[in-house]
Amino acid sequence: MWTGLMPDNTSRMSIRGERIYHITSCATWSEYMVSDANYILKVDPTIDRAHASFISCGFSTGFGAAWKEANVESGSTVAVFGLGAVGLGAVIGAKLQGASRIIGIDTNENKREKGEAFGITDFINPGDSDNSASELVKELTGGMGVDYSFECTGVSTVLTESLEATKIGTGKTIVISVGAEPILPVGLFAILHGRTLKGTLFGGLKAVSDLSIVAEKCQKKEFPLQELFTHEVTLADINKAFELVKQPNCVKVVINMS
Repeated sequence: MWTGLMPDNTSRMSIRGERIYHITSCATWSEYMVSDANYILKVDPTIDRAHASFISCGFSTGFGAAWKEANVESGSTVAVFGLGAVGLGAVIGAKLQGASRIIGIDTNENKREKGEAFGITDFINPGDSDNSASELVKELTGGMGVDYSFECTGVSTVLTESLEATKIGTGKTIVISVGAEPILPVGLFAILHGRTLKGTLFGGLKAVSDLSIVAEKCQKKEFPLQELFTHEVTLADINKAFELVKQPNCVKVVINMS
């Protein structure tokens, strides 16, 4: 799936005769496209199209990580590093699983309100303290750390912090984000102390059996997805979206293709 080609080693896209590639065997931002049926979910036509785009990736990846990959246990404690769309998905996934405490960590103070809308019980801005993020998490959990942590930033130094924030012996960290570096350093002692590190792609969701459940919850408005919708641009102005995502109040930019 990393070749940019379909399973039959062809690409169904071209620009002026030049072959272009499908990311992870899918293709989006196109008006018409041949796609693998395994990656397609037909949704109710009355669904909010912006919300449908949010659950097609990002938010659902975080939600699935808490629901399917970590299988967060009721009454457990959770830390989510990075409160973008992926992190907010992990927050509400943990909440619906019954987590008793959900700590959101982000250097952007604007994310406190967004996190609260999705279910965080505590917010940490590491920039407000000389202590590390993992130390701040432990301060909130009686020095023990949390049962589960979710790394949703893609920042290499945060990986070890997310591990250190979990309990010795039983803590579990799910890496969701994709950063610019393909190889990341991991603190050796964070692993030697018995913690578990696991990665996930699309939160472990399957398009038909799992994403259909997410879509149903979306239809029933069980997720405050309107909180993700902060900006909208036309397809002609798509390049503006790259500038908008740098703004501290931006979560998701919707590309209106009509």
